[in-house]
Amino acid sequence: MAPVLEKRLPGAAGPSDNNNEDEEGQNLWSSILSEVSTRSSSKLPSGKNILVFGEDGSGKTTLMAKLQGSDYNKRGRGLEYLYLNVHDEYRDDLTRCNVWILDGDLYHKGLLKFAVSAQSLRDCLAVFVVDMSRPWTIMESLQKWASVLRDHVDKLKIPPEDMREMEQTMVKAFQEYAEPEDATPSSPQRRAAAAGEDEAVVLPLGENTLTRNLGIPVLIVCTKCDAITVLEKEHDYREEQFDFIQSHIRRFSLQYGAGLIYTSVKEEKNLDLLYKYIAHKMYDFQFTTPALVVEKDAVFIPSGWDNEKKIAILHENFTTVRPEDPFEDFITKPPVRKLVHDKEINAEDEQVFLMKQQSLLAKQPATPTRGSTESPGRTASGSPRPAGRAGQPSVTGGSPITAVKKPDPNMKGAANEGVLANFFNSLLSKKTGSPGSPGSGAGVQGSVKKTGQKPGLTDVQAELDRMTRKQDSTVSTNNIPPPTENEA
Repeated sequence: MAPVLEKRLPGAAGPSDNNNEDEEGQNLWSSILSEVSTRSSSKLPSGKNILVFGEDGSGKTTLMAKLQGSDYNKRGRGLEYLYLNVHDEYRDDLTRCNVWILDGDLYHKGLLKFAVSAQSLRDCLAVFVVDMSRPWTIMESLQKWASVLRDHVDKLKIPPEDMREMEQTMVKAFQEYAEPEDATPSSPQRRAAAAGEDEAVVLPLGENTLTRNLGIPVLIVCTKCDAITVLEKEHDYREEQFDFIQSHIRRFSLQYGAGLIYTSVKEEKNLDLLYKYIAHKMYDFQFTTPALVVEKDAVFIPSGWDNEKKIAILHENFTTVRPEDPFEDFITKPPVRKLVHDKEINAEDEQVFLMKQQSLLAKQPATPTRGSTESPGRTASGSPRPAGRAGQPSVTGGSPITAVKKPDPNMKGAANEGVLANFFNSLLSKKTGSPGSPGSGAGVQGSVKKTGQKPGLTDVQAELDRMTRKQDSTVSTNNIPPPTENEA
């Protein structure tokens, strides 16, 4: 009987079954709607902000543009704006993270009010960028920009209750840090549950940890770490200097609960790691990279990992410096090498130079020309036949003329030039007519006529020969010493 009843029950209860189907359909639609609403509430939040601080030339704009995936070579002024595309692979969701880059000039610090407000502060991440190619500026830069951010937060006048809540959130995140495992990635919800289970074993903070809590996560990025090799070669930096720099940066990071990462845009070092860590801090993405402290140019220390004991390991390598020594006393700015070509030499104007030379020449006493100095010199020495020794008495034709006329050494050059011209013309005429022979006056006159010279030259030559013969007779009667001794 039971099987028969079971077969009849569906037929007997027909109207009620239709009602049940309608209810199931409504429940199905309500479940779909609730699932959609749940997914919409679990989407990536918008309105997240990254505040970037750093000196001019530290590479902060280039770094953020590289994370964005573009080659941004333009340098802005005041307050620059970029954005990072953040993609959630698990939820298949995409959002944008705002990036605000403050100018390196403190004059523009008032522009922070356009990037951060009292309501948006809890959704911000502060990034302090320092330049490793100029390590002597690192600590001064960190202290300056941290002070700028602290002053701006104080001006926002956030209620004390809200500020304490934000600070406690930072303390809790620092204390609950755990070494990431290389297991299969889990969802953010599973990670939150695991963190709640370990809540009982939270360790207390160190003495110098989070003493300057800003209420927002902080990240210190050292750029241009490829310059470490340059510092070693050009400025003789050693391992001790780099450990000293890292030690001071890490102690500063502890005060603000900040993470630390060394990057290089030129070598594309740690850029992907930086992007993942930012997404982890801003959107609670899965992050499985542990701390990296082995390579001096690729250091990575997540927030919550470091403490005073781990920093003290670096102090073991110090030989010429103590850990508490001032940073600027050991890491000093190298002297600027003065190059020779740095000094610019201005050439004097040509006309000015010539005027100066003209004035100098005018002040000097007038000097005779070369020809006029030779003739008086020979006359003063008393040499009647300076060239007679060579067997050519006609070559010295100019000397008797100067001796007879006794020219003034300061005579004008124009007159001397005329005499010299006649003298050398006569020499050329004689060499053409009878080279190498002593010759007489008549022979010389004949040679001059053959060369086609003017009659005036023959008269001059004849007068020269006459004077030469007259002086020869005078020398023979007076027994004058040889001309070489007088010239000496």
